[in-house]
Amino acid sequence: MGEEPNDARPEPSDRIPGTGDGAGDGSLNRPPQAGGTSGGFGPPAPWEAPPPGGPAPGPAGAAAPGAPGASAPTPGFGPPTGAGAGAGQGYGPPGAAPAPAPAPGWAGAGTLPPPPAAPPGYGPPSGSGQGPRGEANPAQAVLIGLLNLSCLGLGYVFLRNWIGAALCWVATAALLVLALPADVDGVPMGLLVGYGVFLLAVAADGARRGLRATLSIGASFRRLALPLAVVLLAVPAGGSLAYGAARDEAREQALLDRLSVADAEVKSADGLPFDRAEPLLKKALDAYEDLGTKHAGSRAGKLVPARLDAYYETVSGPYERKTYCEAITPLKHLRGLADSFDKGLLGSRPAKTDEPLAHSLYECGTAALAVATARPTAAESLNELLGTFPKSSHATRVEPAVREAVKKRTSVLDSVPDPCEATTELRTLRATLRDMTDASLDGVTREAVAGVQRGDFACGTDQFKDKNYEEATKTMTEYAKAYPDSPEAAHARSIAIAAEIADEEPAAGKRLPPSEVPGGSRMILVVSNDGPGAVDLLYTGPMTGKVTLKTCATCTKYPGPIFSQGKKVKACQGPASKYPKATLLLPAGDYHFLQKRAGTGSSYSDTKTSKVKIEPGYSYTNCLYVTSGY
Repeated sequence: MGEEPNDARPEPSDRIPGTGDGAGDGSLNRPPQAGGTSGGFGPPAPWEAPPPGGPAPGPAGAAAPGAPGASAPTPGFGPPTGAGAGAGQGYGPPGAAPAPAPAPGWAGAGTLPPPPAAPPGYGPPSGSGQGPRGEANPAQAVLIGLLNLSCLGLGYVFLRNWIGAALCWVATAALLVLALPADVDGVPMGLLVGYGVFLLAVAADGARRGLRATLSIGASFRRLALPLAVVLLAVPAGGSLAYGAARDEAREQALLDRLSVADAEVKSADGLPFDRAEPLLKKALDAYEDLGTKHAGSRAGKLVPARLDAYYETVSGPYERKTYCEAITPLKHLRGLADSFDKGLLGSRPAKTDEPLAHSLYECGTAALAVATARPTAAESLNELLGTFPKSSHATRVEPAVREAVKKRTSVLDSVPDPCEATTELRTLRATLRDMTDASLDGVTREAVAGVQRGDFACGTDQFKDKNYEEATKTMTEYAKAYPDSPEAAHARSIAIAAEIADEEPAAGKRLPPSEVPGGSRMILVVSNDGPGAVDLLYTGPMTGKVTLKTCATCTKYPGPIFSQGKKVKACQGPASKYPKATLLLPAGDYHFLQKRAGTGSSYSDTKTSKVKIEPGYSYTNCLYVTSGY
């Protein structure tokens, strides 16, 4: 019989029939043991350490000398207990390492064969690092779950679950593609929620898988794994913080870009007429207000006060350039921002425009005092100054300035080359003062009215001297109507008559009609109208005047030179009472007459000039008649 190890139990008495007792014979009928070879065939088994508490390895098929329970080998039986299959006495090369001892109940020849090996495809894959499922390990489950929360699928990597790891990588890569580069709006909330749900799902799945998994990792690495998993949680947290910082920077940059656009709009408005610049300025103001209130803590928001200073400086540029009329509207805009713009941002800026605006109103108003075409008019600017800033230093300067403007023009009416121009300016001043309501200007208003009266007379006189008879007639006629109580009214009428005659007979305009009627004797001149239509008879000489003769109802036109056949016209030969008459008392001298016979409407059908010499001691008659022209 073969030898048995000292810890082998007695073989059962009921051996399996048909199994031989000879050395090596029974081993041919047993199925191969796991980890060994068929009895007596194949290469020698590799060296394996004996199980704990077992005998030290020795020569195949023999117990160590002197070991308890050792006995001589029994020929004809199976391999000794502790030897590998086919390692019975006399088989295998000498010195081969014994196979591991079989489990109790399976040692010796004729015992029941061990269960067959599991078929391929069951159990963990070879080299997977994960052994058979063991007892539940909550700490390991937490570790795997935390590793999966790192967004990198590291829990699946430890489990060798490459599909799960790949899903994590794809999801994270997709999130990065959609999220980067960071912009103002950031990642859509739905995407973040979805990705968060995905992370929680893979963390839960990793924890479930790792609860009973056997990981082929060393003890040192196990001690580091949990701290590593916790540290790796900083990946999503840090990524979130970094992304938040990048998004905040993108927002800051976007706000700075808005600020730059607003600055460009203000710059482009500089130099434009305010009506064209105002839309650009409004857009810039809207941007400044939004940045300074809703985004006050941003870098752009903190720059808004400085931008408002620049805005005020730019818009008030016309005032700095001393174009005061042009500066009024922009300065009023700046002052009025207190009613439409955030007061906290504006601070005291609107109040600082009071002085420039008052100054501009004064300068623009006084410059327009004698300019009829000025826009805005002097009255508009000065009324606004006196109404808006009545206590300003510029308001107190208005009355002296207007008075000086009136005096400047009235004082030169008799010496200036063109008194008509000065009179026109005085008339503009008078109209301006009539439109002003401040009581302090009543005195200077009366001065302007008197100046215009003087100017009108000086203008008409100058026009007569310049032989501009038509304009002189018009000016002096209007003067006599406008100022009937004026001491110069009569003289103005005389000048108008003389100018009308001179317009037909230039010799009548050699000298200006005297302002005073000459004394001395007067001669009688009786003028009769022997013709149809009323007649205006104008005369000028030592005395100037005008008379109107009514129409002669029974008078007709006399034949002209052709039909009269050279016969002399004998006008005014009928009874004296038949003809309308006018009697003139004229000082001696040379006179120019102009007769103007009325036609249809207000027109004259006939005008005629004549010259008469009035000598002392004579009486004169003059008959006015009409010929047919043929």
